[in-house]
Amino acid sequence: MSQSLRLGAVLSLSAALCAAPVWADAPQEATLANGLKVVVKVDRRAPVAVSQLWYRVGSVDEVSGITGVSHALEHMMFKGTPKVPAGEFSRRIAALGGKENAFTSRDYTVYFQQLANHTLGEAMALEADRMAHLNIAEADFASEISVIREERRQRTEDQPTGVLFEQLYAAAITANPARQPVIGWMADLERMRADDLRQWRERWYAPNNATLVVVGDVDPKAVFQLAEQHYGRIPAHTLPARAVLPEPSPYGERRLTLKLPAQQSYVALAWPAPRLSKLDEVDPYALDMLAAVLDGHAASRLPRTLVREQRLASSVGASYDMSGRGASLFTVIATPAEGKTTAQLEAALRSQVGKLAREGVSEAELARVRTQLKAARVYEKDSMFGQAMKIGQLEALGFSWRDDAEIDRRLDAVTPAQVQAAARRYLTDDRLTVAVLAAQATPPGQAPAAPLTEGGAHVR
Repeated sequence: MSQSLRLGAVLSLSAALCAAPVWADAPQEATLANGLKVVVKVDRRAPVAVSQLWYRVGSVDEVSGITGVSHALEHMMFKGTPKVPAGEFSRRIAALGGKENAFTSRDYTVYFQQLANHTLGEAMALEADRMAHLNIAEADFASEISVIREERRQRTEDQPTGVLFEQLYAAAITANPARQPVIGWMADLERMRADDLRQWRERWYAPNNATLVVVGDVDPKAVFQLAEQHYGRIPAHTLPARAVLPEPSPYGERRLTLKLPAQQSYVALAWPAPRLSKLDEVDPYALDMLAAVLDGHAASRLPRTLVREQRLASSVGASYDMSGRGASLFTVIATPAEGKTTAQLEAALRSQVGKLAREGVSEAELARVRTQLKAARVYEKDSMFGQAMKIGQLEALGFSWRDDAEIDRRLDAVTPAQVQAAARRYLTDDRLTVAVLAAQATPPGQAPAAPLTEGGAHVR
């Protein structure tokens, strides 16, 4: 995924860049007595509404032995309540002409519906019912955990790139739970029990650990009243303390080689990198712009130099996500061009990163990145779902939707000197983990390798 799109997922168009559209208002928020925050953004282009319920719990909250429990609970949330039998939730939303689904990431679990605005109350009633009264029957769990194990086999164990990313995170991050796969380790899924999910739900699924985001052709006051009507009677409860597990400093370069059936070999470089925890930090913004300089558009350094000029790589990408509650990695991933070796490609990647750290970046390079970001901010306004995602993500990560413009401003203000300083500070050999996937012959009938993308969320 390009850096401009990654940043577009968490940024909004600031007032300095573009006046608010006539069909949209600034978000409004209210917090119910039980702690549920409700954020509403009006968008009157069509008589529809998007409703997203964000629980602030994901795989970074899990411990060894129950990895994957957040994702498993997401699956079970569709298995019914005393009032709504299994499968009925989806059927009722479809009968209203709507769509629904859910996804789990390292940082949060999200349940959403897209439907006609006048049916919003019915969707809220269903969502509040399963927040308070979910059934986790043994037979349903036994069936669904088999589905999840098969999902893991198909998306990770049968896909060389899935194994590569999983092993890269496990090698580059040693203490923080961000090293664990969102779907969980297979050994934990094999021994997981329904009671694990019951306890997880009791621990984290509370109105005071959730944010309801509604975007669409709605009246904010009416939405707040609906939220009070359907969610207001669900009691809050004390949330567990969240363990903060700082990642120890690396003591030198780490390497791993994976030999897997695949059509292509891969080279992955990863460095531990800081997350944005306070708005006034400098390095996360600089690293975000650095990733965009390397791989944010067609003229970026890595594709221009390694793919088109030197013809060492058939594809290359850089990735860094400054948002999140767990440890983060700055990664560079590439596939060698025909006739080129992984050793040649690794040397070229390291050379490009080293050159950037030594010589820095130009103001012209940053100007091109800023142009891409501004375009992405405009395009993301086309989607009500995207607008809701942006609000929910900021709220779930401990920020506010009000921080949009400031994050925007600080990204635009990043200087070449700050980018170079961040590269010198974080992208060093002693902090580096190198993972090489050495392609082996693919057995007949096996699926080809997955596209060169990094997985971070699992959708039901």
